[in-house]
Amino acid sequence: MMENHKDIIPNDEVFRYYFYFMQERMNMFWRKCEGCTTLTNDPILRKYKFTNVYRACDRVSQYLIRHVIYEHINDCSEEDVIARILLFKIFNKIETWEYLERNTGLITLKTIDFERINNLLMKRMATKPIFNNAYMMTGTHSKYNHLKYKHEKWLAMLKQEIVEGGVLQKIEQAKSLEEIYQLLNSCSFLGGFLSYQYATDLNYSPYINFSENSFVKAGIGAIRGIRKCFMPTKASNEDIIRFVQDNIDDFRRKYGYNEFVPLPCHEPQLIDLQNCFCETDKYLRAKMPELLVGNVRIKQTYHPSPTPIHYYFPDKWNINNKISDLCSQPNTTELMISW
Repeated sequence: MMENHKDIIPNDEVFRYYFYFMQERMNMFWRKCEGCTTLTNDPILRKYKFTNVYRACDRVSQYLIRHVIYEHINDCSEEDVIARILLFKIFNKIETWEYLERNTGLITLKTIDFERINNLLMKRMATKPIFNNAYMMTGTHSKYNHLKYKHEKWLAMLKQEIVEGGVLQKIEQAKSLEEIYQLLNSCSFLGGFLSYQYATDLNYSPYINFSENSFVKAGIGAIRGIRKCFMPTKASNEDIIRFVQDNIDDFRRKYGYNEFVPLPCHEPQLIDLQNCFCETDKYLRAKMPELLVGNVRIKQTYHPSPTPIHYYFPDKWNINNKISDLCSQPNTTELMISW
């Protein structure tokens, strides 16, 4: 039975594409796992970049989970792991992280030399990008305007506010995912969206253990998708995301997309539903361009990556054995986020 919320009214003509995207994008994931060469017949999904239904399935998240968090878990303290995650996420780029560790060795709080990292990145940026273009990373703040380069400012913030300012210890002691979000959101440069994304990344570690359904924060792309899929309402964007989760099976049946196959024993969480609103917004830009809400063009087309993904998820999810049986073919395609 669908739970009613008098202020939340779907636009059925549009909202059905949210569930279409979720089911077809997940089918693409499973087809890749089976080694299929044709992933979808949808011309939009074939042409443009779209993230997976599950945030943790995307290439950068997979690298973070496997290599930044778990590969050296026995060589790192709890605070080391938190610091590694945050340093990685500043650049959110695999090549940048590997470049740093090749030149500095295993990154821990004892080995982090911010001046050396800054100098290495100065050399790197002369020939290669050091930031992933997935997130809009601001470089303006009165505390750090005396520094010339964006990466200098972010490194200074990480050093002064998070490492030396005691935020690492406060994250360790936090009582909720929302509290971690608030701690990060109090730091320079970290607005609501990035704070939520970083909190989610920290929660992949074995040391932060909160339900992904305990807190959600809608990003700009998700808000655009929500505005397209729902009638104007006084309800918050976060309440709408929770409303969708509470009624997801009913909506799937209603719109005819009730053959969604989730990760083993792991239904999409609030972070994933939030992400799917962002991706649905992108899909609708091509499918229903008359819906003029924000951006009108999808910026990035899809190109396969030659580097395979061997899927690995947080140990506490208890799905790695199951996923290895289902996904014996490494994923060699890259469907990363674009804005």
